[in-house]
Amino acid sequence: MTSTTTQGPDRASVVERVSAARMLATVHELARDSYAGRRVGTPGGRAAAAWLAERLRELGGEVELDSFPVADVRELYATPELAWSAGGRVRRLRHRRDFVEHLASAESPHPRAAPLAAASEADLSGRWVLAEAGDWAQACERAEAQMAAGVLIARGTDPEGWMPKMIAGPAARAVPIIALRTDQHANLADALTVGPVHVTGSMPLRQVAADGHNVHARFPRASRTGRAEAGPRVLLTAHYDGVGDDPGVRLPAAADNASGVAAVLEAARVLSVSPAIRAELSVAFLDAEETGAWGSAHHAPALPADTLVINLDGAAHLHQAASVEAGGPAHALLATLDQAARLTGVPLRAGAMASDNRRYAAAGLGAVGVGMGMPGYQTPAETPERVQAGTLAAAARLLVATVGLLAAQAPA
Repeated sequence: MTSTTTQGPDRASVVERVSAARMLATVHELARDSYAGRRVGTPGGRAAAAWLAERLRELGGEVELDSFPVADVRELYATPELAWSAGGRVRRLRHRRDFVEHLASAESPHPRAAPLAAASEADLSGRWVLAEAGDWAQACERAEAQMAAGVLIARGTDPEGWMPKMIAGPAARAVPIIALRTDQHANLADALTVGPVHVTGSMPLRQVAADGHNVHARFPRASRTGRAEAGPRVLLTAHYDGVGDDPGVRLPAAADNASGVAAVLEAARVLSVSPAIRAELSVAFLDAEETGAWGSAHHAPALPADTLVINLDGAAHLHQAASVEAGGPAHALLATLDQAARLTGVPLRAGAMASDNRRYAAAGLGAVGVGMGMPGYQTPAETPERVQAGTLAAAARLLVATVGLLAAQAPA
């Protein structure tokens, strides 16, 4: 049996068979306009699932599409409006640059104009309320009690000045809530100290139910005698869903997580035709991660207890090191991943990976989450051009090497 401290010539050559060009083509495909950001429960999401199922069938996988219900998905069905005026001057703010939906907002499809009040004022009735930093919940309670027009809170941006989109959050309140960029919130506060301020805002945000669709594939391996070969039970996962387009604005979801899907698909392609690697390999492309990892929560309880799970969420820009989080009985899996990283030259560091890996770990499985960067995360700037070929190659090689080492460690 090959030593567990080396890959061996056969497995080393397998690792080098990954194709960055193929992975980039997958990223570009999933980021196309026709998939509309791949939000769970949408035609674009279902089309992405069907496309991935066909790719896995082409690799010889036994493919199954598994549906499940998803509740409370936030859906922005029109572009929100926000403007304010003071001293005769009107300022119209830009959605996702200057302000964004708060996920606890009540649905308010029609613009409502009203005076602005500080949250500390006694009378909030019929007025927009400017909440102080860190005090939005209390401001909402007072606004609801006094039937205010809505609440404005402060929120930061990403390094590129975008306010990323999310589609899962706390229960809806009874008033509209709009999050302003921190400096815009400060501008309103300053203007309010000088004189009257009027605000006009809408928030066409609702909660909908949807059906998610996981794509599962098993790659049975037969020996020369025709009998199924034993080996470690390994599951490679990545979520394919995104947060979906805004009305009239593309959110391609290239990094999160078309990049991770592309690397897992390429690793499956290489591993499924490599006789040097003996493992019971499965792949799961998961839906509804963006709404709370519903797809993995649905899938995890059905898996055998000895399944080892590697989840890849983001493989677009390996800046310094890949983030790794282990959960469940994953000590041996983590050690093997570390060994594979040293063999393939991929630097690792411990880091939070709040993704599907946590659902598998919570079900008692050994699970590791890996992330290699998401430039433009959940904004219109998350385009295929920002996904690095080298990072895709590094991710796929790491997956292939890890599965290879797990197979080498298994009893003959």
